[in-house]
Amino acid sequence: MADFETPKFREYPVVPQIKPDAMAGDGPFVSRAEFDTDLGYPGELPENWKEKTLDKMQDLLGRYRSLQVFMDSCIKCGACTDKCHYFIGTNDPKNMPVARQDLMRKVYRRYFTFAGKYFPGLVGAVDLTEDVLKEWYNYYHQCSECRRCSVFCPMGIDTAEVTMAAREMLAHVGYAQKYSNQIIQKVYKIGNNLGLPGPALKGILEDLEEEVEEDTGVPVKYHMDKEGVEALLMTPSADFFAEPHIDGLIGYGKVLHELGITWTVSSKASEAANFGLFIGSYDNMQRISMRIREAAIELKVKRIIFGECGHAWRVAYSFLNTLAGPFDFLDQNYPIPQHILEVTYGALQEGKLRLNKEENDHLTMTFHDSCNVARASRMGNKPGGQFDIPRAVIQAACNNYVDMDSDTIKDATFCCGGGGGILTDDLMELRVKGALPRMEALRQVTEESGVTNIAAICAICKSQFTKTLPYYGFEMDAIMSVHQLVSEAIVMTGSEQEKELDGVEDEEGTKEPEE
Repeated sequence: MADFETPKFREYPVVPQIKPDAMAGDGPFVSRAEFDTDLGYPGELPENWKEKTLDKMQDLLGRYRSLQVFMDSCIKCGACTDKCHYFIGTNDPKNMPVARQDLMRKVYRRYFTFAGKYFPGLVGAVDLTEDVLKEWYNYYHQCSECRRCSVFCPMGIDTAEVTMAAREMLAHVGYAQKYSNQIIQKVYKIGNNLGLPGPALKGILEDLEEEVEEDTGVPVKYHMDKEGVEALLMTPSADFFAEPHIDGLIGYGKVLHELGITWTVSSKASEAANFGLFIGSYDNMQRISMRIREAAIELKVKRIIFGECGHAWRVAYSFLNTLAGPFDFLDQNYPIPQHILEVTYGALQEGKLRLNKEENDHLTMTFHDSCNVARASRMGNKPGGQFDIPRAVIQAACNNYVDMDSDTIKDATFCCGGGGGILTDDLMELRVKGALPRMEALRQVTEESGVTNIAAICAICKSQFTKTLPYYGFEMDAIMSVHQLVSEAIVMTGSEQEKELDGVEDEEGTKEPEE
């Protein structure tokens, strides 16, 4: 456990009493040239940093008209103040979304508005100084770009876009975050966020084949770099590495096998995540996305399926065709791209999958709507599919399910506290405090409805909860993958589970009785 005080659960979800500068400081570890140059950044603060920062601001204001609208349209109504999980957990008033935006807005007014140029004191405009730059770095890395505040903003201001613009300006003058930039560099050099080389991935997938066949009696294949298969699976690299992520990957494989969909992962593009989104860099988002296109072409696949990763699905659903399209070489009869949950849900609707819910009867589940899925994407062919489809799959795989409070789910979901480039140990205090609202909602259903576990479809959420659940008195393994539940419940054709359920004779001629 880290050396800070975990927030106490509140009796009522009231607006926190402010504690000025509660989270003032230097921010996360600053990146170095060895991580920055591959991303197109200088790696250190240049002498003309002020001019470069303002030039970049002007560039972004011209490139993204929405940014200028956001700078000009805030009416200080206060609707967003208590919607941010970081403000709720830290009590720092600069973590109110409006206050965090104002850090940039004050500089914008000083240099890009008539009133700010000539009457700065009247409009709250400030000069861009090195202290201001440092404050930007600290507080713009206390935003997970979750966009919850935007749901409640009457002017439609997207705080995530403001944060991304600030981070892009900071990186442009060599003031970038080490965590995100180091990860992107690994993607460029190795192919995935964790830096797992091809031979290691191949070994992991071969081990999974052995494990699944030993458990089920079915030879499920987990291919890598296999040409001519039907689908390229793009999944977060955490799915190759740790629980509960890898349990979800096992579930993907079982579902695709049962449906007769051949698939492969790519060693070249072994990462669905795209941290270019977090640092606000269109160029890096595009460069990362192009790997997916290239891998799909090289492997001659017909469709691209994404695994359980929140921001990866946002980038795929909202931006992939713009970043790396057109995907006219894929089979146009399938969604481009497609989420693994859409595959599983569709098969369940058509009666193509058999699930034995009783395998999960020891669990009472709830579901955490991941921010980027909930507020920046969709699933299926109707509005709200991103909310309904995961819940439908969970309830098809288990008998006991309870939703958390309606004010904390779906498009009003609270962030896990670790998204947007915050999932680093040098920000552990922020991560734990930012998890407070979600932990409060989880505690409520735990006490009132006996919930034992929470499922998520985001690699960052799963990793964040694994670390933060114990701070609030929960077991770290209470977090699960949705396809982990599917993996436990699925009854594959010819499997040992099917024989047990149907009373089929085994190899020795002994018939298993039906219950």
